[in-house]
Amino acid sequence: MPRSGPTSLALPPFAGATRRLIFANLIAFFGFALLGWVAPRPIGLLLGHLALVPAAVFRGEVWQLLTYGFLPMGILGTLFAMLTLWFIGAYLEDLRGSRWLMELYLFSTAAGALLASLLTLVHLVGLRPDLIALGAWSPIFALMVAFSVIAGDQEILFFFFVRMKAKYLVWIYIVLCVAILLKGDDRFGALTELSGALMGYVYTKFAPRRGMALGLSERYFGVRNDYYRWKRRRAAKKFQVYMRKQNREVHFDKDGRYVDPDELRKDPNDKRWMN
Repeated sequence: MPRSGPTSLALPPFAGATRRLIFANLIAFFGFALLGWVAPRPIGLLLGHLALVPAAVFRGEVWQLLTYGFLPMGILGTLFAMLTLWFIGAYLEDLRGSRWLMELYLFSTAAGALLASLLTLVHLVGLRPDLIALGAWSPIFALMVAFSVIAGDQEILFFFFVRMKAKYLVWIYIVLCVAILLKGDDRFGALTELSGALMGYVYTKFAPRRGMALGLSERYFGVRNDYYRWKRRRAAKKFQVYMRKQNREVHFDKDGRYVDPDELRKDPNDKRWMN
C-alpha cells in the first residue's frame, strides 16, 4: 500500500527496471558525447534519424517513436530527468513490478510520440510535421502521472524542500507544458510530453496490474483453449451420431471428453471402493 507520510530524502533502491532504464539513458548520453568528440560530422545525421520527426515517421522511420526517448538533452536536463526517473520509477516498480513499469515507460514513449505526430498533421497551434523532439521527459512525465493516479495524495518534497501532494506537482508540470505549447520555443517538445502524460494515464487506468503483455498472453491462451474445447465438443457430437447409427451409445462430458460406461453404471452411494 502507498505510504501516507511525505517521501523522505532517503535514496530509493537502485535496481530492476528502473536501473536498466537509467543505464540505457546514460549510455546514450555518454555515447553521443563521445561520438560528438570523435566524429562530430555524422552526429547530426544520426540524430536526424533517431530523434522524433513526424514527417520522417510517416515516411517509414517508425523506430523514431522509441529512439527519441533515449536521446540526450544536455547535462542538466539529463541529470534532473534521471533523478526523477530514479525516485518515481523505484516507487512505481515497488508497487506494480518491473514488467509493469517497463511497459508503462515504453508504451507512453511510443504512443505519446505517435499521438503528437498525428496532431502535427492538423497543424495544432501552428505545429508542422518537420519539427523535432527528443529526450526522456515524455515517458518520465507519464511516470509522474501514473504516480499521481496511484498515490496522488502522497506528499513529496519538491526541489527537496517544498512539500506538496504529488497530484498538485503533476498539475504544475501540465500547466507549464501547456504554456510552452502555446507561447514557448519548444512547442512540439511540450506537445510530446503532454501526449506521453496522457498515454501514461491511459495505461495506468486500463492496463492489467501485472502488465499488458501478460494480460494479452492470458487472453490469447484463453481464446485458444476455448477454441480447442469447442472443436472437441463438435467432434464428440459427430462421433455420437456415428455410433448411434451403429446401434451403440457413447457419452461425453460437457467439455467433449469421453466418459467410460463403467463409470456411468457405478452407484454414487456405493462406498465399498474406499475399503
